[in-house]
Amino acid sequence: MSGGYKDDEDYGDVIVYTGHGGQDGAGNQVSDQTLDDSGNAALVTSYLEGLPVRVLRGYQAGTPYAPATGYRYDSLYRVSSYGSKHGIDGFLVWQFRLEVYDDTPTPQATQQPELPDTPGEAEPAVMGDENPGRVTSTVQRIIRSSAVKRQVKEWHDNQCQICNLRIAVPGGSYSEGAHVRALGAPHNGPDTTGNVLCLCPNCHVMLDAGAIVIEDDLRVIRGGQPAGTLTTNPRHVIDLECVRHHRERWRK
Repeated sequence: MSGGYKDDEDYGDVIVYTGHGGQDGAGNQVSDQTLDDSGNAALVTSYLEGLPVRVLRGYQAGTPYAPATGYRYDSLYRVSSYGSKHGIDGFLVWQFRLEVYDDTPTPQATQQPELPDTPGEAEPAVMGDENPGRVTSTVQRIIRSSAVKRQVKEWHDNQCQICNLRIAVPGGSYSEGAHVRALGAPHNGPDTTGNVLCLCPNCHVMLDAGAIVIEDDLRVIRGGQPAGTLTTNPRHVIDLECVRHHRERWRK
């Protein structure tokens, strides 16, 4: 974030970041941006795969969150959504909403602007609690290997192994890596490709909730009824022990 695009907005823990391309040497937008640009395509990949983005701010940005001089690394952000609009100069720009990871501290500002709407979407009105309660808790998180999920999704080209749906979105396609045997206690499943399926969001939810189980011969049972056979790939060997563990967990 260094003031390179007029449509950028910086709210500290939320950034509306304008994509790359379409400018002349003076910083004016003179043509439409596209998702074919490698920088914009990388941000789409970050959104689809849940990969973090490293944010740096430069003194030129002219916002309360910019450093007084030079450049500063400001931690990891995630791409929570993206969309297109006609920018200040009248040309199409792609914008990416970045949100800081977890409770990572962000630079303090003298005043906090109102948060923007998600790009391309209207923010619904929500009545909140002016004095929410506070509790102290300890959370133990299992580190999931995103490389494992990416590998499985690549093998299946983001096509659901259960219903064969492939969700096309601007700049790519979307699927989810679903662990068959849950990683958390008491299941303690392995974070390996044999324990991960490439699924659409609906099938992922049904698998996690036991509405879908899989037989040892890879027949899919949905709601107690046969629903076809799991799509396979020669490179993707399913761990049948994990399949049995999941089935026994939900058929007790």
